[in-house]
Amino acid sequence: MVTTRKDSETRELAGKRALVTGGSRGIGAAVVRQLLDAGAEVLTTARSATRTVPKGAAFVEADVRTRAGAEAIAAAARETLGGVDILVNNAGGARPFQHAWAIPDEEWQDQLDLNYLASVRLDSLLTPGMRERRSGAVVHVSTAAVPTSAPPFLHYTAAKAALQNYSRGLALELAPFGVRVNAVSPGRTATPGGEATRGQWASLDEGPGQDTTTPPLGRDGRPDDIADAVLFLVSDRASWLTGRNLTVDGGEFPVG
Repeated sequence: MVTTRKDSETRELAGKRALVTGGSRGIGAAVVRQLLDAGAEVLTTARSATRTVPKGAAFVEADVRTRAGAEAIAAAARETLGGVDILVNNAGGARPFQHAWAIPDEEWQDQLDLNYLASVRLDSLLTPGMRERRSGAVVHVSTAAVPTSAPPFLHYTAAKAALQNYSRGLALELAPFGVRVNAVSPGRTATPGGEATRGQWASLDEGPGQDTTTPPLGRDGRPDDIADAVLFLVSDRASWLTGRNLTVDGGEFPVG
């Protein structure tokens, strides 16, 4: 009997404990489903308990943008899972402004808290356990748009650029302890949050509005395209990969 790729990798994460932030929809939900399918025990988060969580995952309601929220998530992970072997910092988002100079201070701070400091805080709370066990995998979900930094999203791409730089440095710090840290940078992906953000961009009164160019591979990304990359990076198949930023964008953005 021929064994397919999917068959051969089923349950490859059996016995692993995973935390995925922002896992109630879009990319995060796809990551949760794939981790569950691979045999991991999964805890996920969202700011609202009313959102649908993939069947089989545990859930904690918390705001990753605050230190208190990060501490609540880490405590729930220890209580529910007994520890974390896989950490996927996926929660993020942005809203566009007419001009870069129109972005208010509070929006800059919110973007830093959501798209950068949320990962820093959870990493600081959960990677010590990985260091002690000398094993673990961390993935930071960034964006392929960092090299282009469109002015309406400058606060978002600046925060994600910081995340990519931090991810590389943390990888070097944790490598001697057997803990791998990588980033995944999605291009334009068909998710509810992404569609809402692109609609806001298109409605701006001035400027070019959203980019509607089709990626070279002929379609927008799907959440599972990104989840596939995450699953690979947290698996033993990527055991010799750390400090990398894997761009998954259908060839849409320049590498930079």
